[in-house]
Amino acid sequence: MGKKRENINKAKESGKVQDQNMANLFDYEIALQVQEGHEKGCPSQTNSDQETDEETFEEPPSVREDRRNIAMRMKERKFKALVEFRCRVEDAILGDYLFGKPSNKVGGEDNAKAIEQLKEITLWGVPLMPSKRHGGTDIVLLKFLEAKDYKVLEALEMLQRTLKWRKEFKADEILEENLVPGFENLTYQNSSDKDGHPVYYNVYGALKDQQTQYRILGSEEKREKFLRWRVQYMEKAIKELRFQPGGTNSIVQIIDMKHAQGPTTKELRSVCRKSWKLFQDHYPHLIHLNIIINVPLWYYISHTFSSRLKTQRKKSKIVIARPGKVTSTLLKFIPPENLPVEYGGFKRDNDDDFSPEDKVSEVTVRANSFEHIRIPAPQAGVTLVWDLTVVGSCDVSYKEEFIPDDEGSYKVLLQNEKEKKKGEGVRNAFYISEPGKIVITFDNPLLKKTKVLYRYKTKPTVPIYVLNKN
Repeated sequence: MGKKRENINKAKESGKVQDQNMANLFDYEIALQVQEGHEKGCPSQTNSDQETDEETFEEPPSVREDRRNIAMRMKERKFKALVEFRCRVEDAILGDYLFGKPSNKVGGEDNAKAIEQLKEITLWGVPLMPSKRHGGTDIVLLKFLEAKDYKVLEALEMLQRTLKWRKEFKADEILEENLVPGFENLTYQNSSDKDGHPVYYNVYGALKDQQTQYRILGSEEKREKFLRWRVQYMEKAIKELRFQPGGTNSIVQIIDMKHAQGPTTKELRSVCRKSWKLFQDHYPHLIHLNIIINVPLWYYISHTFSSRLKTQRKKSKIVIARPGKVTSTLLKFIPPENLPVEYGGFKRDNDDDFSPEDKVSEVTVRANSFEHIRIPAPQAGVTLVWDLTVVGSCDVSYKEEFIPDDEGSYKVLLQNEKEKKKGEGVRNAFYISEPGKIVITFDNPLLKKTKVLYRYKTKPTVPIYVLNKN
């Protein structure tokens, strides 16, 4: 603990920490753990990638030491910024200028009452008063710091603008408003990604015709209602988050542009731009990752051009997928059992056959070759159910058949598709009347390999003829 207290003393001596008594309230180790947990939520290089690089390339000890020193200096810089930000937020609360300029009235009963109210202020359900030592306060403050590259004064101004906007926009009351009619098919929440972030889908293809767009966005009043609905949905998403050390404190947003209108639809483009800016300004780093799928050519070209003007840090928050790459892109972030079947995954609404705990296997179909999946069925009197989806850059043909163990019995052809398109999920089932196996054969005639994901399970079944007899 001596080294950690030495770092706190350095922060004090730098002149950035104004109140030494307050600084003593905050423990360096806790802050560092919170910061490290926050960095794990950022879409940067994963630990597994880093380990692979270190195993592949042997670095000289001096290089590793330099890297450690740089990392420690960065952590120390971030911690100092966090300590200063805590103090400035506390000063803003006690000085009654958290919403901007301090009140003209100094002292008095009204001023004391206003300060007491500010001490209880929360953001996203988390107390902002640092001396309350709530586990989520540092996590919230770090989001504003990171958005401003750990520049404390800019982060404080951003926080003040956010609190002022929420008061004017009545964001804390928006969950009580009835804004759903007309927007039911535009957004929905569906499971989580590989790291536990809730995944939200925005289906802009629901606005594919001019009549629907006019009904939803045809006037300034309707566009304002649409914007309030987008904020309402974000507030609902925040309710699913845990602003605690080790908790999930950001979401993944998937924007599906399939059948979306082109760049001439200025109303949709305008309201999307406003909502995007609003989330950047007042919900910093609450969106862990934006994945835009089924991107039309006009959007892809526009984004590629505009992204040249952005920093690498900002670009890393956005992933673009053209129609042919949707399934393979989404599966990099979302496990197949959590990905909806319409996007090439296995998740179906009200699924009575499978659960997210059922194991998913994969097989690679090499270029210009055949590959077989053999599903054993040693027990008669059950129904075998299986899911499969093709992931890759090419289509394959496939065949499904039941092959009994008894050589005197006949094979049963279940499915013979000349072409199985990538990104299409398939479910099939077969009643097992005698021991055998299901064999699924894939034929890849092209010069690129592809991947097949599958899972299966057996279900006890009473044959229909027995039920009819009874």
